[in-house]
Amino acid sequence: MAVTPRRSSLCFDYHPELAMDPYWARLQQHGESGLRVSQWLPNLARHADSLCVLRAMHTDTPIDSKGTLLLHCGHWVLPLPSLGSWVLYGLGCENENMPSYIALNMSSSFGGIRNCGSAFLPSTYQGVGIGQARQAVEPSDGSNLTNDSISPNEQQRQIQLVERLNQRFLEQTASPEIEGMIQSHETTFRMQMDFSQQMDFTSEPQRVLDVYGAENREQRKVRWGRQTSVDVFARQCLLARPFAEAGVRFIELNMEYWDTHTTHRRDTQNLCWAVDQPIASLFDDLKQCGLWDDTLVVWGGEFGRTTSEEENQDGTDHNPRGYTMFLAGGGVQGCFAYGRRALDVQGTFAVEGKVHVHDLHATIVHLLGLDHERLTYRYSGRDFRLTDVFGRVVNEIIV
Repeated sequence: MAVTPRRSSLCFDYHPELAMDPYWARLQQHGESGLRVSQWLPNLARHADSLCVLRAMHTDTPIDSKGTLLLHCGHWVLPLPSLGSWVLYGLGCENENMPSYIALNMSSSFGGIRNCGSAFLPSTYQGVGIGQARQAVEPSDGSNLTNDSISPNEQQRQIQLVERLNQRFLEQTASPEIEGMIQSHETTFRMQMDFSQQMDFTSEPQRVLDVYGAENREQRKVRWGRQTSVDVFARQCLLARPFAEAGVRFIELNMEYWDTHTTHRRDTQNLCWAVDQPIASLFDDLKQCGLWDDTLVVWGGEFGRTTSEEENQDGTDHNPRGYTMFLAGGGVQGCFAYGRRALDVQGTFAVEGKVHVHDLHATIVHLLGLDHERLTYRYSGRDFRLTDVFGRVVNEIIV
């Protein structure tokens, strides 16, 4: 989520000089913590006491593609495994009938498949993409996973034959790609059993669809005249809960158009409208079904925003020096805001409680029960890790 300084909309970071300016969103205090949340996020504000807000995030680049790859993979030059792939490599699979890493509505731009790729890790750790960017995910009955021309027993015999051939080839080449292919074939066959049930959210009661906003197709303008609606993000959130219940280790939800440059106030307000109801409903569901304490939610983007050099213009630019993200559930402190940003002429920069992207990765891995310094994979004569030689666990935000 883009969180911006000075004469720009602020979603979680209060500055007194904006308090009296009616042109920008007001940040009101909520919950026992008194955490300030934008008036554009009224549903998420109900969960203010569950949020751990990082107010002094910073990164290394102001370029979209590089920043997105850094956020996902810890590096923007080398083709390295994504965060989700590292997590799956470290934790393993919990449900053999489901993909363990699912990326919903992943964009083809700004790194594309590399953002959920496994690079030199075995291909079985790569994310499975579902849906297309900017489009609402359609419910599936799983018919695309089945073969009506032959029986399940015959399919099983086919898979076993292909597996024997692949195993023979694997003995000759010792290729990790072949090994990953074998496992992918097996997983795809087993997915016919469970995956279709998780994707067919039409079985959800109408009240659940309404609570998430899964059928709200009202269009609002964002970014260069394009449009968005609530159902695009709502259907991702609606799928995230059953995926989590089924044991999917890593689930990524994506919402485009946050790269607001020229009509920042209008676009940010409409984007907040598009994600506010769905994310709040997902929080409600995770708490009600007992998954909240075991699920770590991370919400944010590759960097923040600066303000236009023109005092009266509603324009912004990229700001890697200081921005805001939040974590929730999964062992982080709720009712908590960490770090501080200072105002300068054109934007803000982190000054206290600074958290670099490498620190964020180290902390996420730690909260999932792994050590980012020991989570390594030897490749091309070197031990690689997600955080490279950087990163510290931000113990201050951990319960």
